[in-house]
Amino acid sequence: MLRLSGLSVSYGGLRALENVSLEINEGEFVAIVGPNGAGKTTLLKAISGSVRAGGGRLEYRGRDMAPLAPHQRAALGIAHVPEGRRIFPSLTVLENLELGSYRRAARGRRAEGLESVMALFPVLRERRGQAAGSLSGGEQQMLALGRGLMAVPELLLLDEPSQGLAPRIVEQIFETIDRIRRERRLTILLVEQRVVEALELCDRGYVLETGRVALEGTHTALLADPRVPRAYLGA
Repeated sequence: MLRLSGLSVSYGGLRALENVSLEINEGEFVAIVGPNGAGKTTLLKAISGSVRAGGGRLEYRGRDMAPLAPHQRAALGIAHVPEGRRIFPSLTVLENLELGSYRRAARGRRAEGLESVMALFPVLRERRGQAAGSLSGGEQQMLALGRGLMAVPELLLLDEPSQGLAPRIVEQIFETIDRIRRERRLTILLVEQRVVEALELCDRGYVLETGRVALEGTHTALLADPRVPRAYLGA
């Protein structure tokens, strides 16, 4: 479904990604883990088009993505739930969710999508008329996830969904992501600093270090690899 071959991205002359190659098959849940500054967020931005690749090739369903603007990539079924949630604080919960259904394939299914999201996150139904900026951090993350799902995506990009949340809320968010994957059979690419939680959920994973792929494998293989707990878990 998605293939990156030798992808490189630079900021101000500094390489954020260097010769990154990875592949995601349809229906897979793939995690990208690694420390701060490893290039994880940049990788998702390169896929969604908010940063331009300086080299290599990025294909989605066999199509070269380089000429496509972010809105054109979104129209193909790629939904990006960004780091820091990026909701519209002055708009209501309902208005934020409705903005997610911009894609042509989603517009005719808006009512169905709203019902599905509010069933997944009942608190959003209770808060539907409330300003999004008044929500708690966990509720805002639920809203960001719900807005991404409103696009009826085929590929869901999740950037640090646990960021800044209490452990109890993090557990709830990860459980919901797993439920979304199982019930909707979505293809998911998750970027996350919580290495154990991410690897326990995914089918396969990649470890990024300073912009390069340092390790890759199934979740079982990566969790069992002594280099992972030593480098990322402090073991």
